[in-house]
Amino acid sequence: MSKRNKQAARVVREQLARERRRRRTRWIAVIAVVVLVAAGLIGWSLYSREKPAAYQTPKHASSDATGIAVGTGPVVIDVYLDFLCPICKQFETEAGPTLNRYLADHKVTVVNHPVAFLDRASTNQYSTRSSASSACAADGDKFAEYADALYARQPAEGGPGLTDDELIQVGGSVGLINPAFAQCVRAGTYEAWTRHVTDAAGTRGVTGTPTVYVAGQPTQATSAAITAAVEAASK
Repeated sequence: MSKRNKQAARVVREQLARERRRRRTRWIAVIAVVVLVAAGLIGWSLYSREKPAAYQTPKHASSDATGIAVGTGPVVIDVYLDFLCPICKQFETEAGPTLNRYLADHKVTVVNHPVAFLDRASTNQYSTRSSASSACAADGDKFAEYADALYARQPAEGGPGLTDDELIQVGGSVGLINPAFAQCVRAGTYEAWTRHVTDAAGTRGVTGTPTVYVAGQPTQATSAAITAAVEAASK
């Protein structure tokens, strides 16, 4: 074979090799896309199965269903709380009388958002269960009384929270003696709602409890700060 023919043959072989590499690269890209799409579909399928089911909305829920509204006053106070949170109990002791005074004077609406930030701080998901039970209490028109009673029997972090039977007993102590309350607690009727409340709190930027907003503005969780904010919003 002449030198010229050898060079031509080499050029042809190189072109064929390049074409094979291009085809191989193209097929690898196609396969990668198919794998990614399949993985995405599998991930979405798993998420769809695991995401919370549609929640029931308790009585007296706020317009966005992220809290329980107490009162009918023009100034809205949002309180994010966790019934296992010791500082929330301190807040209730210190600021509760101020909130009650404003409620009695019809100056405020207090929207309580019982989140479940501290589930890992108990051995039986007490934050979720107590929040859900408070929604059951709202159905019986006893949210505020029940919340006070829960704080009075607040368990220590790191151990078991109150059992369902004990939550039902707490309800009975504030007049929730209708069997519907006990059934609601035992069934975990509002646990999906609690997840909705907790997710909405995170979306708003709430990272701890207690967190307070007055007229949409973040406010220190003290009676003095709340008083100043309410008076300013009322002008």
